[in-house]
Amino acid sequence: MNRHLLSALTLALLASATSHASAHGAAATTSAKPTSGIAVEYIDPAVRAQDDFFTHLSGKWLATAEIPADKSSWGSFAKLHEDTQPQLRAIIEQSAANPQAGADAQRIGDFYASFMNEARLEQLGSAPLATTLAHIAALQDKQGIPALMAQFAKLGISAPFVGGVHQDNKDSTKYVIDFFQSGLGLPDRDYYLKHDDARLAAILAKYEPHVAAMLTLAGDKNASANAKAIVALETALAKVQWTPVELRDPVKAYNKVEIAKLNALTPNFDWTPYLSGLGVTGKVDYVIVSQPSYLKGVSELLAATPLETWKAYFTWKTIRTYAPYLSKAFVDENFAFYGTTLSGAKEISPRWKRGVMTVEGALGESVGKLYVEQHFPAERKARMEALVGNLLVAYKQSINKLDWMSPATKKQAQVKLAKFTTKIGYPNKWRDYSALAVSKDDLVGNVQRSNMLDFNKEINKLGKPIDRDEWGMTPQTINAYYNPEMNEIVFPAAILQPPFFDASADDAVNYGGIGAVIGHEISHGFDDQGSQYDGDGNLRNWWTESDGKNFEKKTKALVAQYNAFSPLPGYTVNGELTLGENIADNSGVAIAYKAYKLSLKGKPAPVIDGLTGDQRFFMGFAQVWRSKMRDPEMIKRVKTDPHSPGQFRANGTMRNQPGFYDAFKVKKGDKMYLAPQERVIIW
Repeated sequence: MNRHLLSALTLALLASATSHASAHGAAATTSAKPTSGIAVEYIDPAVRAQDDFFTHLSGKWLATAEIPADKSSWGSFAKLHEDTQPQLRAIIEQSAANPQAGADAQRIGDFYASFMNEARLEQLGSAPLATTLAHIAALQDKQGIPALMAQFAKLGISAPFVGGVHQDNKDSTKYVIDFFQSGLGLPDRDYYLKHDDARLAAILAKYEPHVAAMLTLAGDKNASANAKAIVALETALAKVQWTPVELRDPVKAYNKVEIAKLNALTPNFDWTPYLSGLGVTGKVDYVIVSQPSYLKGVSELLAATPLETWKAYFTWKTIRTYAPYLSKAFVDENFAFYGTTLSGAKEISPRWKRGVMTVEGALGESVGKLYVEQHFPAERKARMEALVGNLLVAYKQSINKLDWMSPATKKQAQVKLAKFTTKIGYPNKWRDYSALAVSKDDLVGNVQRSNMLDFNKEINKLGKPIDRDEWGMTPQTINAYYNPEMNEIVFPAAILQPPFFDASADDAVNYGGIGAVIGHEISHGFDDQGSQYDGDGNLRNWWTESDGKNFEKKTKALVAQYNAFSPLPGYTVNGELTLGENIADNSGVAIAYKAYKLSLKGKPAPVIDGLTGDQRFFMGFAQVWRSKMRDPEMIKRVKTDPHSPGQFRANGTMRNQPGFYDAFKVKKGDKMYLAPQERVIIW
């Protein structure tokens, strides 16, 4: 799936195996008196909810919690991920111990064994990369680069640009291949270009020695000079890349180019051997070029940059990609830069955790099938289906009541909403990995063969009907997403855990948690990007001109609000980069609140732990964003992440919710206060 189109939000919820959803509510049918679901032990009474809701709710946790040494951040989601890892480890190790359980179990067990066999990896050193590195060294001229890049695509190695198969944005009945910018070793172009930023400049200064160290480990006798040339080339690539904000525009990124006209776009790059190497030739007669100006820049750099620099660059990309699967020297140097310098982590994760991650990356649905069998009772899926239904009803009612949208656009919005597809828990059909050969003593080979299997799976979609049963995430992924081309919302099984859903808790906190998750994902269909797609997944303007202007006015106000937030001195949230997620938070909470009110059927909510139902609802949303982050990681997120930092997802969203003002008696003079005319109310 096109990575630019998978709009994901890291969230989580839990449903009870013994609970049942009513037609209108989400209350658990248990004999015990429901709890508030709010972690009241973390509330800091010294900080008023009206001044800083995030810190009021989690102040004691913020003051005492420590980020684990192997983490760059910590909070509700990181802990949930951490709690899931032993479950996955047990599944994988059981498979390793019982290969007679079947071919899937043997593949899982053998793959994990190949990762855990450190003695074998020490023996091999960089030898597993010898074939690929020899291929690079054998390049006689730049005409060989397109074929090399095609091979890289199969092996999962980064190149100046890469391709992805997905639905044609303007004809969602067809698969198309889309080419987009890539190829940097640092997270964003700013790391190369913003020399006035001392923190970024310090990271860039450490990057070149890291590249040299990795090249040296692989036997490069000219590592220092090559590292200098590589960083210069990546800097040149960064200069012609689009910014993260520019990348969010799906119309600007839709550039349909006939195969026969591609070479005219890049005179110094021959697409014929490249497309032939990818296996695309004859399957499509056009492609999508997401950033044409960037490809022109790459073509110019191909001509201007010596062949030896390109060979060093591709060598570096190969080593960087496969460093986690080589001997300890490579692993440690890779972590020292990407784990510590770039993200702030103090220690590398235990090997078993890295092994679990690797097996999941290769055999995700095989592991997921076992995870579902052991940890996802059928009742949870039924419970979630009812909750999603409740939120869709609330959206339908809300559309009809909007005062800023005309009847014509409302009609189209209702059509799109009615066409939403919901996927919960796990796929209807599991992926077949039988073509993947796995060896206990060949980790790099296993990863390479896995990458090639994934690549071929994608390329083989071209010319075939759309597979609407396919999932973009595995069941054990703690996440959720909306895909505009499918017009679908997807909630993997592992997300169905606390802190988003607590079967022992009163409805209020669950609507604030899981209800807002559901509302958030539905809202992506109507955010600044998703709203440009119709109910069939086609990029088409279905808004009236005046409604589009009304929506743009609201979104500009939201951009301005978030631009003012600063997580670190000298750094502010990018309101344009985070706009889609901020809209989804704003709208998701608003709709979940309406759904919660509907669930009460006119009856008063109980007061629990001294908190009203409305207070618990808003606290249920905000406590999910309890988190701490190391400074290097925060900077990286601000530069690249379309989600705002946790404290601003909590406070920024609350400031625009009228119900929050009523629930906590927020008034003029309070720091959370926004004048009514300044509040962004979309739904």
